[in-house]
Amino acid sequence: MRGKLTPFAAGLLASSFMVAPAFAQDADEADEINDNVIIVTATKRAQDVQEIPLAVTAVSPAQLEAQGVVNVQDIGSVASSFSSSQAQNSNGTVVLRIRGIGTTSNNIGFESAVGIFVDGAYQSRPGVALSEFVDVERVEVLRGPQGTLFGRNTSAGALNITNKRPELGVFGGFANATYGNYDHMSVQAGINVPLAGDTVAARVSGAYRKRDGFVTVLDKNGNFLEDSNNVDQFLVRGQIGWETDSGFRGRIVGDYSKADGSCCAAVEVYRSPIEGTPLFSLVGLGARGGMAHEVPATTPFDNRAAQAAVDRRTATASRLHPSSSKQWGVVAEMEYPLGDNADVIYIGSYRQYDNQESYDSAFSGLDLFNVLPGGGTEIDTMTHELRVQGEAMDGRLNWMIGGYYSDEDITQEVNFGLGADYPAFAAALFAAGTASATRPAGLFYAAAANGLTGLNPADPLRYLSGGANAAVSTSTVLYEQKSKSWSVFTNNTFEITDGLEFTVGLRYSDESKDGRFDQLASNNPACLGFLSPTSSTNPNPAGLTRLGAVAAAAGVPTAAIPATVSALAGTSFVLSCFPFVAPAIGTNAIPFPLPREFDDTFSDKELIYTGKIGYDFGDVNAYASFTHGFKSGGFNLDITAAAGGADPRFASEEVDAYEVGVKGRFLDDAVTANLALFYQEFANFQVLEFTGSQFTTFNVPKAISKGFELESQIRPDRRVTVDLGLTYADAYYPDDCAPDTALLTVRNLCGAQHTNAPKLVTIMGATFRDDIGSDLSFFLNGQVRAESDRRTSTQPRVVPTTAAALGTTALLPFDVQDGNVKINLRAGIGDADDAWGIEAWVTNLTNEVTRGITFSTTLRSGSRSAFTQEPRMYGVTLRGKF
Repeated sequence: MRGKLTPFAAGLLASSFMVAPAFAQDADEADEINDNVIIVTATKRAQDVQEIPLAVTAVSPAQLEAQGVVNVQDIGSVASSFSSSQAQNSNGTVVLRIRGIGTTSNNIGFESAVGIFVDGAYQSRPGVALSEFVDVERVEVLRGPQGTLFGRNTSAGALNITNKRPELGVFGGFANATYGNYDHMSVQAGINVPLAGDTVAARVSGAYRKRDGFVTVLDKNGNFLEDSNNVDQFLVRGQIGWETDSGFRGRIVGDYSKADGSCCAAVEVYRSPIEGTPLFSLVGLGARGGMAHEVPATTPFDNRAAQAAVDRRTATASRLHPSSSKQWGVVAEMEYPLGDNADVIYIGSYRQYDNQESYDSAFSGLDLFNVLPGGGTEIDTMTHELRVQGEAMDGRLNWMIGGYYSDEDITQEVNFGLGADYPAFAAALFAAGTASATRPAGLFYAAAANGLTGLNPADPLRYLSGGANAAVSTSTVLYEQKSKSWSVFTNNTFEITDGLEFTVGLRYSDESKDGRFDQLASNNPACLGFLSPTSSTNPNPAGLTRLGAVAAAAGVPTAAIPATVSALAGTSFVLSCFPFVAPAIGTNAIPFPLPREFDDTFSDKELIYTGKIGYDFGDVNAYASFTHGFKSGGFNLDITAAAGGADPRFASEEVDAYEVGVKGRFLDDAVTANLALFYQEFANFQVLEFTGSQFTTFNVPKAISKGFELESQIRPDRRVTVDLGLTYADAYYPDDCAPDTALLTVRNLCGAQHTNAPKLVTIMGATFRDDIGSDLSFFLNGQVRAESDRRTSTQPRVVPTTAAALGTTALLPFDVQDGNVKINLRAGIGDADDAWGIEAWVTNLTNEVTRGITFSTTLRSGSRSAFTQEPRMYGVTLRGKF
């Protein structure tokens, strides 16, 4: 009937203006469903999520399964305020964001602004927490700074992941098996066994997943090299849990996981201007300089060409990209009652993470610059948390005091090497940089035409260095960081009158780090041939003489030769020596961006605090809060960190966050709703940027994230559940983000949106469940996630060379990922008691292939490349339970 809304439609419409955490639960939690209560530990206490003064999304195992959420990176499909992206390797480049705020993690020295806690233990890097979700009890997405309760590095928010505890006195288990496209195979299983009646139990679970890659990688001749972005990983977790008559309870958790694969190839989306010239062909590198596919050199404002390249999902590389990581860890969680109204709780952990990777660092078919096998990263982390908490004043006061300590050691060894095509590639760049109307082929070609003896125009580095071959250059470097963190904290909630509560939290945090970079070995004959044996800063006079001869033979006027030689000396120096000669600690500042050894310390202290007030109106709870958060600074652990005498340290990040919210249950609990409005202002926001030749770190004095979040769930009857989510987050650098004295790379960000921060994200999911007779049941589930446009790189524009040019330089080509919609579907049938089930599913139904990160391709002078996200996946899953 036109113009008339059914009760269900009216409820659906009304819910779009309300908000609530997701409430889907396991079928065996029927009593919780009936009571419409979800218990979370976001406040370090077990509380109904609707009653805490905090914006949090609680995701159950059933919801994880229904949406195909297999690890941390997939949480964005069920939480509209959360997103993730990934760059060139499988573990070290994952970026997590909440409300548009995150920290780029391509550098092992950077810590995530979104803290990850698994069974109460802090995971120091997102890559460490990428293991399979299996036997999970609950995932909580805590939005906004959480430093008073969750300790380290939660300036944007936190993920609190809790695995199922051993069940005392219960014998049971489960098994799942999946097969899908890209030869996707997955198996999960677990068993719970009582060991001493109702006192001690053991629980063992594990998972194995394997999937072929979805990006085809070709060599420079167009021959197949590998399928990148594949998966091959397993996890096993064992637990012992207990509870005695005295109330002493706890568990010990041990896990081991291993992941192998090839990740992640980058697709070229914009052709460098140099690729359209004959320079590469002249030196024997082919018309496209190692790119197997032609990418149209269209205007930077036409996104269709970039999307066509991404849709093709074909990359070019000179070598395979194998990676392998393994880790193991132990968590001890213990709770002992101190009388009837207080408990002492201890959570301790130790984790060791090892990762080995090698890849083509130039992201093209040319063999130019590589990270070679033999290096690796090791992270050892130990944490301890002890807290005492309880009630007083007839339950009107909930109090907590505690202390936290962590110790982390990072060791990373990397082997760099120039490839066989590097000398010819350098020749092409020299020619491009010195071409003019009178010397169209460049200095070196003009010199060759003038018969300069001994000059090979396809290998100027060999000539300048007196005959050395740059292609055999290798370097082994070491990064180390030792970190210690300790803090004391308190969190207290007092019920002033019935329904009116006030919360105050304080944490004093002390952070100290010792960072070091050292070059363990270097073999660079071209560089040594060009440099004086007694100096690491000045070219060899013989090299200067060769450069002068080249310039003179090319017809450069005599008066202009010194300036020309100086420019070419700098270019030659960078190309032939970076990153293969590191001046020793304590040497003077050098004029060129050479690597430089350093050994330095960083320390900082901060008082983190929060104040919240809430009122219970009955079916509606309202709250307002202010939080001052903090994320430690540290070291840029990159080979260029101290180049030219630069300080490798970056400052700590701080945030002041304001939030007001309303949570409610309506229509006899048929609708649950939650609304949060937030404003977050960051000081010294930490940024890591890849410039095409190096990673640089800096702090932006001011950054902002503001907006609102709406989530709602509607249950019109027992068979239908509808989940809705809407996040509007305007995450940006204000126009006054930096003073006039700041670096141009910082000031160039002012007025721009944050990277990979769409302003609008909406999620809608619906599940229909019903019985077929008395023995069978079935379900249908569908979900839509839509996001608006987002920038995919750090800088919005080409960084200018002068302050006067700020805001006038060209926009970076193909930086914006267009808004998109992704649809997931799942249907299943099985035993009414969940003894068995079979499901068919598809994710990203319409095959929307999007970019996660776009960057300036290494050494290619204007070319742009991008890392793609998952295409359409589909398959069948079998489930069993006993």
